[in-house]
Amino acid sequence: MKKELKIKVCGMRDPENIQGVLKALPDFLGYIFYPKSKRFIGNQPDAVIFDTVPRSTQKVGVFVNEDIKQVISLCREYNLQVAQLHGNESPEYCQDVSNEKITVFKAFSLNEEFDFSVLPSYSKCVDYFLFDTKGKLPGGTGLKFNWEILDQYQLEVPFFLSGGIGPDDVTAIKKLNHSQLFGLDINSGFEVEPALKDVEAVRKFIQEIRN
Repeated sequence: MKKELKIKVCGMRDPENIQGVLKALPDFLGYIFYPKSKRFIGNQPDAVIFDTVPRSTQKVGVFVNEDIKQVISLCREYNLQVAQLHGNESPEYCQDVSNEKITVFKAFSLNEEFDFSVLPSYSKCVDYFLFDTKGKLPGGTGLKFNWEILDQYQLEVPFFLSGGIGPDDVTAIKKLNHSQLFGLDINSGFEVEPALKDVEAVRKFIQEIRN
């Protein structure tokens, strides 16, 4: 792996913790707008968790089968540059979000039986795919899938690798050489408790990935 991978730190909501993570200069910061998640930011989040993020770090709203008007409204209200769609959103849904000048990440949960033929219909309406581990519910499982599955991915849409990435995975990640691997999405593998990251672990991981 020769190119520098982008880093997204997801599941953030605590103002002080966000400031600590931002010192590590992540490329993206993710906020979960899915009420069933342990990392749900709440119905009335403090605006400070969005307003204090510098332009160098893009803000990502994570949604699961949310009403499209609500997605667009929340992206506008909190100045979110990216909508990460983690449910069963159709290509048409993704296109409608993209038409609002919002970057679209479309997440898919992978296992050995994943059908990669569903992806081409999304290739013209999303900016990035995000591949994580298939579980019973939408969102993170804290577990890895078999990264060798990614060899089956042949499209030109770049993707984020997600699912159970932890501090000890730097060496394995650096051995990956998929041409469309664009970034890493880290979350539960760096947590002290849900939505609260170990700032030093995040800092060290990002530094090692970039070196």
